[in-house]
Amino acid sequence: MAKKEAKKPKDGNIIPRGRAFTGVVVSVNPHKTAVVEWERWKYAVKYERYEKKRTRVSAHNPESINAEKGDRVLIQECRPLSKTKKFIITKKLGKEELFAEKERLMEEAKTKSAKEKEAEEKKETEGVKK
Repeated sequence: MAKKEAKKPKDGNIIPRGRAFTGVVVSVNPHKTAVVEWERWKYAVKYERYEKKRTRVSAHNPESINAEKGDRVLIQECRPLSKTKKFIITKKLGKEELFAEKERLMEEAKTKSAKEKEAEEKKETEGVKK
């Protein structure tokens, strides 16, 4: 009688099972962890419209795949690997278009808001001195 062998990924004994999603790697942390994000549309009954929502999950990033920030990846559910990691990156699908542009715009918006706050504080201190 032949023994059935489970399909094992390149990363050892972590066997993917359950749901699968495609998303973009938003950040890469040490300890082989990546945060993957994807958008979805949710129907708002009150307004009779759809709203855009995003889902973020922590996923195991195997050394064999080594996904980086901005990569489009396929993730699959697996056994719990830690308190927050319940998914594993199984395939790299390429780079996400416009990811670098979105990141640049986010940083630009942060610096603008910081400059505006500084300007308001200067106006307040000048008003108090007079």
